Amino acid sequence: MKQATFTEVCNHAKQYFDIVEKGGSVRVRRNGKPIADIVPIVADLPSWKRRRAQPLVLDGVSLSHMILDAREAGLRVEAV
Repeated sequence: MKQATFTEVCNHAKQYFDIVEKGGSVRVRRNGKPIADIVPIVADLPSWKRRRAQPLVLDGVSLSHMILDAREAGLRVEAV
């Protein structure tokens, strides 16, 4: 990630936005503190495709593993 001061971004905006357009990102700092990240926009995907699915875990065991194990054992898994 490229870093630049607020003043640098203001004075050379085209240069920094060219970086972002090519897929890079820029962290903007003011008085040494980060205040913003300029990042590329994700392609026009439906929101459900943009999110990463998180596995459901119960008592430290992945629910999908529990279901697969039950299927292998010949047990029927039903929703409650």
